[in-house]
Amino acid sequence: MNSHLFRVICILHSVIALTSGTLMMFYTEKASIFGHGSDIANKLKGSTPHDELLIQISQSFSGLLLFAIGLVLFMVSFVKDRDFHGFFAGGSVVLYVLMALWRVVFEWKIEDLAFECPKQALGDIALAVSWVFFLVYTWREKYD
Repeated sequence: MNSHLFRVICILHSVIALTSGTLMMFYTEKASIFGHGSDIANKLKGSTPHDELLIQISQSFSGLLLFAIGLVLFMVSFVKDRDFHGFFAGGSVVLYVLMALWRVVFEWKIEDLAFECPKQALGDIALAVSWVFFLVYTWREKYD
């Protein structure tokens, strides 16, 4: 059962990363409006054409990175080694908690992003909790 649960969680996270990455690469402005709202998206767009181009390229590369992470998660979902499952889940929990911490510590200081920070940090924590549930289920099954 562990293998199936691991695969489901990996594919779920993979679909989230692939979708977000694709939207960020090809629909940068619409993804920014969806994520932050139209007022904040306009403020974050940049003041000069050069700034706008740099920000759009940066967001596209971030989307490409998310897309690559989604592909890696999809490939990892087919690994059958149970020790690797626990290692990967623990690493994912640490990564998501660090992302939430980064959002709270650094994004909180940016005035335009301060209101979005708690929602995004909660999303990171929710993704981490899915891996924590997997670890608890694995440990329960292993030690019962």
